[in-house]
Amino acid sequence: MTAIISAPDTRKKLEILSADAQYDLACACGTAKDEHRRRGTEEKWIYPVTLPSGGASVLFKTLISNVCENDCKYCPLRADQDVRRCTLGAEETVNTFLDYFNRDKVFGLFLTSGMLGTPDATMERLNRIARILRYRRNFRGYIHLKIIPGASPSAIEEAVSLSSAVSLNIETPGADHLAKVSSRKRFMEDIVEPIKLISRLTGKGSKYPRVKQTTQFVVGAAEETDSEIVKYMWGLYDRLHLKRIYFSAYQKGLGDPSIDRDLHPESPTDVFIREHRLYQVDFLLRKYGFTESDICFDKTGFLSLKIDPKEQWAKLHPEYFPVNINKASKYQLLRVPGLGQITVNRILEQRKSARINSIRDVGKPTVLLEKANLYLHF
Repeated sequence: MTAIISAPDTRKKLEILSADAQYDLACACGTAKDEHRRRGTEEKWIYPVTLPSGGASVLFKTLISNVCENDCKYCPLRADQDVRRCTLGAEETVNTFLDYFNRDKVFGLFLTSGMLGTPDATMERLNRIARILRYRRNFRGYIHLKIIPGASPSAIEEAVSLSSAVSLNIETPGADHLAKVSSRKRFMEDIVEPIKLISRLTGKGSKYPRVKQTTQFVVGAAEETDSEIVKYMWGLYDRLHLKRIYFSAYQKGLGDPSIDRDLHPESPTDVFIREHRLYQVDFLLRKYGFTESDICFDKTGFLSLKIDPKEQWAKLHPEYFPVNINKASKYQLLRVPGLGQITVNRILEQRKSARINSIRDVGKPTVLLEKANLYLHF
């Protein structure tokens, strides 16, 4: 008996490819609990997101192909895996996206892909969709394109010129760690140099200053420590001025069994807490005035899974406290455990009109305010 497998139609392709797109978080996804892992209720390819500029909306997000020539051990779509492969054509991608956009179901498009043939051949597929949208269909909205590692400078610049945002995933902190999960990608040539090029193309005073650049680390697949990741994070923010950095916890069973190892000494199995701690560090670096040297690690180079990184810093720097709530600067207050940006801004406004005499003057007692009270002077 001969089994007949029919060619998938557009809808079936989207079901396959949007499910496979879940492993790439380097778009405008949020960092609230489960936010960057949820999907919309109507279709699997509609993703709720928090926008880089604030606010929330939904993206149409899919791979255009899950065919891939790469051998990344953490990826369930790597070349040696037996999965159902398919590829979206440019016109069917454009037409399906615009159907959703014109019905106000989505605000923009996120396109990524496995490496189909060569990096530039894949980039041509991604760029062609963006060209059709921009020039033939006159779409002026949000487009985020994934840059394929190893793409040429000309392919990268065209993608930047067509996009609202671009991302090239750095994946690991350094060449030695990348070599543990891929034998085909070159860290400096295929990843770091293109990231630097994108930074030059999108930086202040550049040709495309409005285009946002993001990246993503895979956490737990390459025997990297948190301190190594944070070192690279700081360089990406401080020197290359990336807009956002994302983290994807490697989940055992999705990749090659050779990387299904326990790594963190505190809780070897809870990589999602580790991912959450890295997002907290990311926020401290981007929003709270912390630097790489402020982040505290244990003797093995990991963040604590039991206490958040800001409170860990506070416990190790008792000389900084108590902070005078009526005189401290914004960034001094942001160092106080339990105080976030909204609360600090409220404190700064209250001080303009009246002295703050107790934590109850700030707001109704909460766990966070009670924690902050331990570090404040009135």
